[in-house]
Amino acid sequence: MKQSVPARPAGEVREFLMTDADFAHISKLAGELTGIVLAGHKRNMVYSRIARRVRAHNMSSFAEYLHYLDQNLTSEATSFINSLTTNLTSFFREPHHFRYLKDHLLPDIKAAHKGKRLRIWSAGSSTGQEAYSIASTVREAGFSSDWDIKILATDLDSDVLETGRRGIYPLTTTDGLAPELIRKMFLHSKDGKSVQVKDELRRMVFFKRLNLLEEWPVKGPFDVIFCRNVVIYFNKNTQRSLFRRFASLLPQGGHLMIGHSENLSGICDEFTSIGQTMYRRS
Repeated sequence: MKQSVPARPAGEVREFLMTDADFAHISKLAGELTGIVLAGHKRNMVYSRIARRVRAHNMSSFAEYLHYLDQNLTSEATSFINSLTTNLTSFFREPHHFRYLKDHLLPDIKAAHKGKRLRIWSAGSSTGQEAYSIASTVREAGFSSDWDIKILATDLDSDVLETGRRGIYPLTTTDGLAPELIRKMFLHSKDGKSVQVKDELRRMVFFKRLNLLEEWPVKGPFDVIFCRNVVIYFNKNTQRSLFRRFASLLPQGGHLMIGHSENLSGICDEFTSIGQTMYRRS
């Protein structure tokens, strides 16, 4: 059957051919493996990211790569997924969440004691800036050394998790942070081009690869779950399932933080909004 070729801007010459059928094949496989919905407007993004895998295997077309992927899914799936997933993050992104954590949630948890146990999950943690921002906020809240504190950082992309484990970032990632906060959080490299998260914060954070659509090898309850700017890639039914599962790992009164473009309206009734993309388990 003849395959149609997607329109491209006049004069643009692409390195590889990606037909409509190729894009449909990628979209279907991405949905099956990750739950991510790749609509038509994502075509250029898909091209640029999967073209890296075509080059890596010294192939000449998307069709050749997709045939290889189908035949070698076990070994190639992780690289395919890593190429597609988006890993935009920064320290203290959406700062109102961290202010609320410091000023309200953590003091309440300390006052209630709860066996001096604190558990926070950063789901979709990317390269770790969110998890380390949480760790810094916990430290600033003044928990004593006898507290059992663990921050779980999970992501689908194994490459970004390794970056998180190392805790080394370009100096530019600290732009906009207060000098005192930088001093407390990081050590500077000798050449001044990078920073490393201090060990006292790294010891709080545990990185683990996890696909939100599969079984979760995690134990609750969590006091707070951050899942921000992740579910926007999923369809409504998948979102409903995910939020129900998050609710099952939170006690009554536990909190869920979601992204600025997300909401639970009409999707999950197990949470009560407390404003600015913050929810309490009903």
